[in-house]
Amino acid sequence: MTRLKKVSKKAGLPPGTPVHVGERVAETVKITIIDYDRDSIEEKELASIEECFPYKDRPTTKWITIYGLHEVSLIEKLGSCFDIHPLTQEDVLNTEQRPKADIFDDYIYIVLRMHSYDSGKRQLLSEQMSIIFGHKFVLTFQEREGDVFDPVRARLRANKGRIRKAESDYLAYSLVDAVVDNYFKVLEGIGGEIEDMEEQVVAKPVPATLRKIHDLKRESIYLRKSLWPLRELISALERDETPLIRKTTRIYLRDIYDHTIQVIDTVETYRDIIAGMLDVYLSSISNRMNEIMKVLTIFAALFIPLTLIAGIYGMNFNTEKSPLNMPELNWYFGYPMALGLMIIVAIVMLGYFKRKNWL
Repeated sequence: MTRLKKVSKKAGLPPGTPVHVGERVAETVKITIIDYDRDSIEEKELASIEECFPYKDRPTTKWITIYGLHEVSLIEKLGSCFDIHPLTQEDVLNTEQRPKADIFDDYIYIVLRMHSYDSGKRQLLSEQMSIIFGHKFVLTFQEREGDVFDPVRARLRANKGRIRKAESDYLAYSLVDAVVDNYFKVLEGIGGEIEDMEEQVVAKPVPATLRKIHDLKRESIYLRKSLWPLRELISALERDETPLIRKTTRIYLRDIYDHTIQVIDTVETYRDIIAGMLDVYLSSISNRMNEIMKVLTIFAALFIPLTLIAGIYGMNFNTEKSPLNMPELNWYFGYPMALGLMIIVAIVMLGYFKRKNWL
């Protein structure tokens, strides 16, 4: 219901109307730019969006990143500068997008989910990541500051590999590759949590365990919803004949596709394990209940004959003149005899239960 309420903000508006859909997770908008070529690199934080406009006509490759999507006018100005279609601007501002790739004549728009795992809180974190790349430029839009692109920035600064020698399509590939590679770290964290939960489910299941199993199941479903469209996205980029993606870069896209398939297989495996954990939890709870009922039944069975003996000798009938005499009522050793009889009956019954392996 929450997602439907967010998307309903756009109801009735014309197509291409820029409206921010989603939560405001950044207090202020931050703009950074990395402008580079084979021989030089310039990196700085910009005070306003207008400062990046002069970089458009430079022959260098420029990577502009915007952290925070709540200032709609800023996205509109940048889109106007780089001739980004209004529908694409609308999709950038809508943080509830399904991962996809839109291929235009002058640029390619990619939207995907960037996941991270908080090992302290044992929580999956996610945000929408939008990438627009064309000739000599890459624009990235993130909901908050902080990402998984530090290795890419490090390669740019150190001029390692072919990233500074290649075109903007290779930079866009590197960003998508960093997002996909980070999925393995996320799965590693979730896998460790699943191992801990498996031990807890078997050894000592509690109601909090069931809640955690449902949380893991929800996280795995959320990951799966992000990954299946991502596979289609990468496959579409690899097959399309757009000149914006060079043949040398398509080879690397196949590598991302293979990694995505591997991540999907791991997520599917985790889903099966989590479903099995739920069955094991229910079985463990049922077995514990059966053990408790067995103990209570044994105690009840022990006290039934003892209650019978106590009931007989607790009737207090005066039987001195009755032909059905109860001499034990007036016998000096009647009380210890009744207690001894109860103890003997209890010992015999316990021995019988043990012989039948009920204990």
